[in-house]
Amino acid sequence: MANQLSHLDQVFAALADPTRRAIVMRLCAGEASVGELADPFDMALPSFMKHIHVLETSGLVQSEKSGRVRTCRLSPDALVGAEDWFQQQRAIWEARLDRFEAYVMKLKKEKEAAAAKRPSRTTKRKGT
Repeated sequence: MANQLSHLDQVFAALADPTRRAIVMRLCAGEASVGELADPFDMALPSFMKHIHVLETSGLVQSEKSGRVRTCRLSPDALVGAEDWFQQQRAIWEARLDRFEAYVMKLKKEKEAAAAKRPSRTTKRKGT
């Protein structure tokens, strides 16, 4: 469990940066060389490679070097843990919202029942 959380932390940390999210989005279209990935960003290649390294460490990206070209590809299996975590959180919050809705409906019925027991203010009192 601790190892799974550690991996999940790495995935979320990797996706926390907008540059790395942009790299992942680009790789959704297909594999690309580091040079192609780095092209739209205004940063030195060594700085860009640090982003690639973080993505590789998290398991989101795999790279392979062939000659002088390093090609990167998305590894979507790394997102399975994050997807599971989101589904668990959704179930927890949906259950909480369902309980909250039931509580609000109970209060509403109690208020309506109390209002039905009270005399109406629009009826005139005797002697007025």
